[in-house]
Amino acid sequence: MGSSSVKKLTHAQIGKAGELLVQYRLLLMGVESSQMTTDTGIDLVAFLPESKTALTIQVKTNLRPKPGGGKGAPALDWWVPCTTPADLVALVDLQSQQVWALKPEELAGMAQQKSGGRWHFYVYTQATSVRARKPWSTLPELETFLLQNRSL
Repeated sequence: MGSSSVKKLTHAQIGKAGELLVQYRLLLMGVESSQMTTDTGIDLVAFLPESKTALTIQVKTNLRPKPGGGKGAPALDWWVPCTTPADLVALVDLQSQQVWALKPEELAGMAQQKSGGRWHFYVYTQATSVRARKPWSTLPELETFLLQNRSL
């Protein structure tokens, strides 16, 4: 999904595309999921067949990387409420079609900032000379958090 193939999308369309990408990735893992009808901080409910349990997921989506700080190296960033009721937070980049899955407590420990009751987590899309505050500030460092690499 190159940037030239993407028309101007609304915020709602970007969010829905992220939810659908997460559902697609889950289905490839043999996990059924369903979208919620209203926005309560839970976007998807997934059924884990092995444990016969349900897992709630909040999805946060980026259309594409943007300059960090407005002028810096390309970065993805997500704002997640500190009080998310979800069991798992899915962080999506539509351009690369990647999905990272973190438990809220993992996100709390990894987020670079906390402001206004939200965690701000960002990651640079390429090696950069910017001094990173935390060790997971570039995409290769997040590989273990890719949805397909997580055991649910």
